[in-house]
Amino acid sequence: MPVLKDILYKVSLQSVSGNMDTDITALAFDSRKVVSGSAFIAVRGTQVDGHDYISGAVEKGAIAIVCEQLPTDLKEGVAYVAVKNSALALGIMASNFYDKPSQKMSLVGVTGTNGKTTCATLLYKLFRELGYNVGLLSTVENKINDEVLEATHTTPDAITINRLMTQMLAKGCTHCFMEVSSHALVQHRVTGLQFNGALFTNISHEHLDYHKTFDEYIKAKKLLFDGLSSSAFAMTNADDKRGGVMLQNTKATKCSYGLKTVADYKAKILSNTLQGLELNIDYEHVWFKLIGEFNAYNILAVYSTAFQMGEDQFEILKALSNLNPAPGRFEQVITGTGITAIVDYSHTPDALENVLGTIKEFRTGNEKVITVVGCGGNRDKEKRPVMARIACDFSDKVVLTSDNPRDEEPMAIIEDMQKGVSPSNFKKTLVMADRKEAIKVASSMAEPKDIILVAGKGHETYQEIKGEKHPFDDREILNDMLTLIHKQN
Repeated sequence: MPVLKDILYKVSLQSVSGNMDTDITALAFDSRKVVSGSAFIAVRGTQVDGHDYISGAVEKGAIAIVCEQLPTDLKEGVAYVAVKNSALALGIMASNFYDKPSQKMSLVGVTGTNGKTTCATLLYKLFRELGYNVGLLSTVENKINDEVLEATHTTPDAITINRLMTQMLAKGCTHCFMEVSSHALVQHRVTGLQFNGALFTNISHEHLDYHKTFDEYIKAKKLLFDGLSSSAFAMTNADDKRGGVMLQNTKATKCSYGLKTVADYKAKILSNTLQGLELNIDYEHVWFKLIGEFNAYNILAVYSTAFQMGEDQFEILKALSNLNPAPGRFEQVITGTGITAIVDYSHTPDALENVLGTIKEFRTGNEKVITVVGCGGNRDKEKRPVMARIACDFSDKVVLTSDNPRDEEPMAIIEDMQKGVSPSNFKKTLVMADRKEAIKVASSMAEPKDIILVAGKGHETYQEIKGEKHPFDDREILNDMLTLIHKQN
């Protein structure tokens, strides 16, 4: 059982009171999860300040308190440690408590606005195909080899990350691929981890409700690369105009991939259809099951990362050619109706434009494109009119609907979206706040050969309304509606 002074190794301490040699049974930053013998770390969050729960944590059995401001009433038998930044301390302490699991495997972080889940998932699948025991931490799911664990955040908290990595090691994992969100970087959820490499996909406007400015968002992403050691690698997208920014100041080996500009790893699209992609990657012609230019970037990013990690070119390409996309990423719903039905997680303007631009490439001009799209509540409001504008520009019919409204009223969100609809596009736009009804309306408008895109929620199997998650799966509902409506006709 680790002792407090060992758990605090490399934490910058401001003051200490009490026994530093006491045994610690668990770490907690949520007072409800405190058990006897815990160290409670009081973290200042966006909604809750952990300092308000110090006395409750002590009552539940915490024997060590780590905080930025010491309470006035220090309890006998409890060790109190003052630090400048509790969130940063938590990351380091979590790594120490679990005996630095990230240092015992090859850990690669994937960051960017779009493509994180696809790249992390493909890397996980690729290395499983190559015969490794592998862990995955992603938006869709966490995995230890083939065991699936529910994911609640793109990047879990520091304690959960280190606990999961310890479990991965126990199951023989030698590699872990991890989505790293901008929130996680700023909130020090990955502080204390040792990354062997980092992959940057792209960056566009997102999460400005949290980061406030685009520059701050870029700086948050860059933190992953700034923290790499000289023995790690930093892989960036040379075609993204901010790709080079990520490599500034990093100590890691710098490398890049691209379709259009000079890069260390190059690819060219030879064929792009609804059945898949044919690419020339480093002078090899290969067919892949993924669709669209945005997936050409994802494939090249994964190939480049694996090659940089020392894997064989032929084996990488052979395995990648057999892999399917991540759930809810340009996922086709097969209904037998003659209608092409696609569900995609695109919830940013760039992602939506990528998906609709890909659909445009497949069009003959004789079919309608019908898009169902909404925007999440309690999130960046600036993107709402942009999302609606993009949907209208690329579609014949658009149904504006609810996504995950959270604590906002769905119609208020839709009204924000409508500000992006030009007068010339009013006639092609419908408003249906009930998402199920919106999918039903889109299904009823579609005819054989038409294309329906349901965007925004992708793999999610719930809809979040007023703090509750209600069962909701776009894929199931789209399948049910198309099957029902077109069997009747």
